[in-house]
Amino acid sequence: MSSASFEGHDDVVLPFAVEPLDVRGRVVRLGASIDTILARHGYPDKVARVIGEAAALTVMLGASLKIEGRFQLQTKTDGIIDMVVVDFNAPDRLRATARFDKDRLEALAQASPGTGELLGSGYLAMTIDQGSERSRYQGVVALEGQGFEEAAHQYFRQSEQIPTQVRLAVAEQFEDGRRAYRAGGLMIQFLPSSPERLRQADLDPGDIPEGHPSNDLAGPSEDDAWVEAKSLLATVEDHELIDPAVSSERLLYRLFHERGVRVFEGQHVHEECTCSHERIMGMMRRFSPQDRRDMVGDNGRIGITCEFCSRFYDLDPAEVEAEIAKSES
Repeated sequence: MSSASFEGHDDVVLPFAVEPLDVRGRVVRLGASIDTILARHGYPDKVARVIGEAAALTVMLGASLKIEGRFQLQTKTDGIIDMVVVDFNAPDRLRATARFDKDRLEALAQASPGTGELLGSGYLAMTIDQGSERSRYQGVVALEGQGFEEAAHQYFRQSEQIPTQVRLAVAEQFEDGRRAYRAGGLMIQFLPSSPERLRQADLDPGDIPEGHPSNDLAGPSEDDAWVEAKSLLATVEDHELIDPAVSSERLLYRLFHERGVRVFEGQHVHEECTCSHERIMGMMRRFSPQDRRDMVGDNGRIGITCEFCSRFYDLDPAEVEAEIAKSES
């Protein structure tokens, strides 16, 4: 293993390659970045864990952008958590928000629902936006009670046709009298030089005897290298993805030392919202003059709160109209 420091680092996404298995991947560890996002909104624990998983997945996927751009994960469902939005603005800015039904969540106070149960049915959209309509791409996966791990697998089967496996974990720890959240993720992808080796078995033959003609329904067998890589990933435990004492390098060495694993330069990640006065004014321009008048509160001002960072914008209606008129002249 090259470049292995064995030093734990938070808020870093680390690319790696296991060349004998034709596997590439990324590991992400989120500490202060995800904790800042969750603490700012005071999300209940069940909601916080779902957002943490979504953030880890978004960073792993968004870190693949070669140039500046935005990768967004968004869900819209009928579940208790009916909306999750995570933005990763390459190369290093992360923000997230969610909407949930407080009453339905409290009704599950004594239960331990999984991510899929909390999300319910609807869709998951993953959008890559590199600044122009021609460079914008969106993949959509139906959510039918599955969590983010399985949804990611479906996304890559449908949209990218790249064999992919993902592991996600979220936990909280207590330090200095307060709780702090951590999130982590590990993704591997099978990228052989020969396209014929990308085949994946779609159906499980179940109890059909080996050699029976009906076994053909299982489709072609998977490549041995990919089967090995998936088997190794299956041994990863949640605590290994979020424990600050287990670095990403150490985890990769544990998994792949017999085959040899190369790690590349990591990318640091931090929480940062992209909202600004200019963006707020851009949004205001999309409303009609009557809509803008309807936004004026009893105090004669327009108040707008960013859903991501909770920053409050206190606007003077007259100044808003003057700024819009100037921009349109």
